Amino acid sequence: MRRIDTSEHDLARIGVTVPRRELGRLLRDLRLGAGLTMVHVAQLIGKGTTTVQRMETAATVTVDPADVEKFCQICGADDTTTEALKALAKQPVSEVWVHKYGELIPCGFDFYSGLESTTDGLMTYQDQIPKILQAPEYARTLIKLAHRNESDHEIARRVERRMRRKLLITRKYNPIRYRLVLDESAVRRVVGNARAMFQQCAHLADMSTRPNVSVRILPDSAGVPLGVWTGPFSVLDFETHAPGEHSVVHIAIYRRAIYLHAEADLREYRTSFLALEAAALSPEESRKLLRQTARTYRETPNITPAQPNTPQRTP
Repeated sequence: MRRIDTSEHDLARIGVTVPRRELGRLLRDLRLGAGLTMVHVAQLIGKGTTTVQRMETAATVTVDPADVEKFCQICGADDTTTEALKALAKQPVSEVWVHKYGELIPCGFDFYSGLESTTDGLMTYQDQIPKILQAPEYARTLIKLAHRNESDHEIARRVERRMRRKLLITRKYNPIRYRLVLDESAVRRVVGNARAMFQQCAHLADMSTRPNVSVRILPDSAGVPLGVWTGPFSVLDFETHAPGEHSVVHIAIYRRAIYLHAEADLREYRTSFLALEAAALSPEESRKLLRQTARTYRETPNITPAQPNTPQRTP
């Protein structure tokens, strides 16, 4: 893992690291939820208001976990939240952060969703339907498989939370710009049953008509455009946020996530995304493929993993 010198200059040079950014966001949310001002919190933890401000805005290299614990106690955070935020404060400043689920930081803390909720624009290459674009039945099937021992009530709550993520791209005010390149295999891999797949393909096609959403299918016939398998990745931009909110590359791996924000990494992943997007079907061709595939699932209720025909590329 690349490490950097822990000075204020270096922090400003590379931008706020993901652990510091999320720590600040969560502390700010706790304080506002408790109805407290920075001045009040500073007095209660025995620090200056500037210290609290720098904790919330991630404008400092070092954060004392003891201060974070006092902050959480004052704002009424539960033990799990407190331990998670203390763990974030202990993370070193680095151009790469590997988040291992359940190690120090509880599995229930979805830091990627926090970043996604504050982004202005997101470009992503995926080989499965991303959570933000999942239809209810498709999402419910996956959640039940991942949480087999949970009650129907808890499963329903998880589905509802996942459905709320769509507000980022469907809200009337300032929806995020969302660009997706999706492997064709994702719409051929049956999740649940044909009805769930019909609804999912139709939903993807409908969402792709939104002016801020681009969905492009990378057909099997495209082969391996980059000559290597990159695996799924996302590039998140934060153009209208604070200067420290620099762009981030997110790479999801089973039980862990990697966050990169070095300029060289950002350039490489942006270039890779543009190459994959160029090799994919056009938005119109992709929508046509999705609607054709949806009809196939609707007309064949007992279908096995489908092999939809890929429209011919327009010269």
